Amino acid sequence: MTFDEAVKAGRVHVEDALALFDSLPAVDIGFMRGTWQGREFQTGHPLDGLLASTGWYGKQFVDAESVHPLLFFTEDRKTVFPVDPRKWPSPELQGPVAPHRAVVETGQFKARLRVMEYRGRLSATMVYDDRPSLDVFRKVDGDTLLGLMDAREMAPYFFVLRRDPEAPPRLRP
Repeated sequence: MTFDEAVKAGRVHVEDALALFDSLPAVDIGFMRGTWQGREFQTGHPLDGLLASTGWYGKQFVDAESVHPLLFFTEDRKTVFPVDPRKWPSPELQGPVAPHRAVVETGQFKARLRVMEYRGRLSATMVYDDRPSLDVFRKVDGDTLLGLMDAREMAPYFFVLRRDPEAPPRLRP
Protein backbone atom coordinates (compact mmCIF):
# COMPACT_ATOMS: atom_id res chain seq x y z
CA MET A 1 0.00 0.00 0.00
CA THR A 2 1.35 3.42 -0.92
CA PHE A 3 0.99 6.54 1.19
CA ASP A 4 -1.52 8.04 -1.28
CA GLU A 5 -3.57 4.84 -1.26
CA ALA A 6 -3.61 4.83 2.54
CA VAL A 7 -4.70 8.48 2.71
CA LYS A 8 -7.41 7.89 0.11
CA ALA A 9 -8.69 4.85 2.04
CA GLY A 10 -9.26 7.09 5.06
CA ARG A 11 -8.49 4.30 7.51
CA VAL A 12 -5.94 1.50 7.39
CA HIS A 13 -5.10 -1.44 9.60
CA VAL A 14 -2.23 -0.77 11.98
CA GLU A 15 -0.22 -3.60 10.37
CA ASP A 16 -0.52 -1.86 6.96
CA ALA A 17 0.41 1.48 8.52
CA LEU A 18 3.51 -0.10 10.09
CA ALA A 19 4.49 -1.68 6.77
CA LEU A 20 4.11 1.69 5.04
CA PHE A 21 6.10 3.42 7.79
CA ASP A 22 8.89 0.84 7.47
CA SER A 23 9.02 1.34 3.69
CA LEU A 24 9.66 5.08 3.92
CA PRO A 25 13.10 6.69 4.13
CA ALA A 26 14.57 8.07 7.33
CA VAL A 27 14.63 11.79 8.07
CA ASP A 28 17.53 13.87 9.38
CA ILE A 29 17.11 16.61 11.97
CA GLY A 30 17.82 19.44 9.51
CA PHE A 31 14.89 18.36 7.34
CA MET A 32 12.53 18.82 10.29
CA ARG A 33 13.01 22.59 10.67
CA GLY A 34 9.88 24.62 10.19
CA THR A 35 6.21 24.63 11.04
CA TRP A 36 4.20 21.58 10.08
CA GLN A 37 0.45 21.20 9.85
CA GLY A 38 -0.80 17.89 11.14
CA ARG A 39 -3.64 15.57 10.51
CA GLU A 40 -4.52 12.20 11.82
CA PHE A 41 -3.80 8.95 10.02
CA GLN A 42 -6.64 6.72 11.11
CA THR A 43 -5.85 3.13 12.13
CA GLY A 44 -8.59 2.41 14.65
CA HIS A 45 -6.42 3.66 17.51
CA PRO A 46 -8.32 4.80 20.64
CA LEU A 47 -6.93 8.33 20.07
CA ASP A 48 -8.22 8.56 16.48
CA GLY A 49 -10.29 11.74 16.16
CA LEU A 50 -8.98 13.41 19.32
CA LEU A 51 -6.57 15.84 17.64
CA ALA A 52 -8.98 16.83 14.87
CA SER A 53 -11.82 17.47 17.31
CA THR A 54 -9.72 19.68 19.59
CA GLY A 55 -8.26 22.18 17.12
CA TRP A 56 -4.78 20.69 16.71
CA TYR A 57 -2.69 22.58 14.18
CA GLY A 58 0.60 20.68 14.23
CA LYS A 59 4.21 21.03 15.41
CA GLN A 60 7.07 23.51 15.12
CA PHE A 61 10.75 22.54 14.94
CA VAL A 62 13.09 25.51 15.39
CA ASP A 63 16.25 23.44 15.92
CA ALA A 64 17.24 20.21 17.66
CA GLU A 65 16.78 21.73 21.12
CA SER A 66 13.72 23.89 20.44
CA VAL A 67 10.48 22.12 19.58
CA HIS A 68 6.84 23.00 20.17
CA PRO A 69 5.30 19.52 20.06
CA LEU A 70 1.70 20.73 20.18
CA LEU A 71 0.35 23.76 18.35
CA PHE A 72 -3.37 24.52 18.47
CA PHE A 73 -5.54 27.03 16.67
CA THR A 74 -7.02 29.96 18.55
CA GLU A 75 -10.81 30.16 18.54
CA ASP A 76 -10.81 32.38 15.42
CA ARG A 77 -8.40 29.91 13.69
CA LYS A 78 -6.19 32.82 12.54
CA THR A 79 -3.24 32.14 14.82
CA VAL A 80 -1.78 29.22 16.74
CA PHE A 81 -0.34 28.82 20.21
CA PRO A 82 1.93 26.20 21.81
CA VAL A 83 0.45 23.87 24.41
CA ASP A 84 2.24 22.24 27.32
CA PRO A 85 1.90 18.44 26.92
CA ARG A 86 1.80 18.10 30.73
CA LYS A 87 -1.49 20.02 30.73
CA TRP A 88 -3.16 18.51 27.66
CA PRO A 89 -4.64 16.05 27.05
CA SER A 90 -6.43 16.05 30.36
CA PRO A 91 -9.72 14.52 31.52
CA GLU A 92 -10.64 17.91 33.02
CA LEU A 93 -10.38 19.71 29.67
CA GLN A 94 -12.93 18.46 27.19
CA GLY A 95 -13.60 19.58 23.62
CA PRO A 96 -11.59 22.21 21.73
CA VAL A 97 -8.36 23.35 23.37
CA ALA A 98 -8.64 27.06 22.45
CA PRO A 99 -11.15 27.96 25.22
CA HIS A 100 -8.64 26.56 27.74
CA ARG A 101 -5.72 28.54 26.36
CA ALA A 102 -4.99 30.35 29.63
CA VAL A 103 -4.49 26.99 31.35
CA VAL A 104 -2.56 25.04 28.69
CA GLU A 105 -0.45 27.56 26.77
CA THR A 106 3.30 27.65 27.25
CA GLY A 107 6.08 29.94 26.11
CA GLN A 108 8.69 27.22 26.59
CA PHE A 109 9.80 24.55 24.17
CA LYS A 110 8.59 21.18 25.43
CA ALA A 111 10.48 18.70 23.24
CA ARG A 112 13.78 18.06 21.47
CA LEU A 113 14.86 16.25 18.31
CA ARG A 114 17.30 13.36 18.28
CA VAL A 115 18.25 10.72 15.75
CA MET A 116 17.20 7.40 17.23
CA GLU A 117 16.77 3.86 16.02
CA TYR A 118 13.20 2.64 15.68
CA ARG A 119 12.16 -0.54 13.88
CA GLY A 120 15.69 -1.02 12.60
CA ARG A 121 16.28 2.42 11.13
CA LEU A 122 17.84 5.64 12.43
CA SER A 123 15.55 8.65 11.90
CA ALA A 124 14.63 12.00 13.42
CA THR A 125 12.66 11.46 16.60
CA MET A 126 10.90 14.00 18.79
CA VAL A 127 11.50 13.41 22.50
CA TYR A 128 8.95 15.02 24.81
CA ASP A 129 10.44 16.69 27.89
CA ASP A 130 7.73 15.50 30.27
CA ARG A 131 5.96 12.57 28.62
CA PRO A 132 7.18 9.00 28.27
CA SER A 133 6.61 8.86 24.53
CA LEU A 134 8.47 9.48 21.28
CA ASP A 135 7.32 10.70 17.87
CA VAL A 136 9.35 9.03 15.12
CA PHE A 137 9.30 10.45 11.59
CA ARG A 138 9.70 9.00 8.09
CA LYS A 139 9.79 10.99 4.86
CA VAL A 140 6.94 10.67 2.37
CA ASP A 141 8.21 13.49 0.12
CA GLY A 142 9.98 16.86 0.40
CA ASP A 143 7.08 18.38 2.35
CA THR A 144 5.33 15.42 3.99
CA LEU A 145 6.14 13.19 6.94
CA LEU A 146 4.47 10.13 8.37
CA GLY A 147 4.78 10.26 12.15
CA LEU A 148 4.34 7.49 14.67
CA MET A 149 3.89 8.10 18.39
CA ASP A 150 5.44 5.30 20.42
CA ALA A 151 4.58 4.95 24.09
CA ARG A 152 4.80 2.05 26.48
CA GLU A 153 1.62 -0.04 26.71
CA MET A 154 -0.02 1.78 23.79
CA ALA A 155 -0.42 0.73 20.18
CA PRO A 156 1.39 2.96 17.67
CA TYR A 157 -0.50 6.16 16.93
CA PHE A 158 0.02 7.56 13.42
CA PHE A 159 -0.25 11.10 12.06
CA VAL A 160 0.77 13.06 8.98
CA LEU A 161 2.72 16.34 8.98
CA ARG A 162 2.88 18.66 5.96
CA ARG A 163 5.39 21.49 5.86
CA ASP A 164 3.50 24.77 5.96
CA PRO A 165 5.46 27.73 4.55
CA GLU A 166 2.36 29.89 5.07
CA ALA A 167 1.79 28.82 8.67
CA PRO A 168 -0.45 31.04 10.79
CA PRO A 169 1.53 33.26 13.11
CA ARG A 170 2.35 31.88 16.52
CA LEU A 171 1.15 33.97 19.41
CA ARG A 172 3.65 35.11 21.99
CA PRO A 173 2.67 34.36 25.58
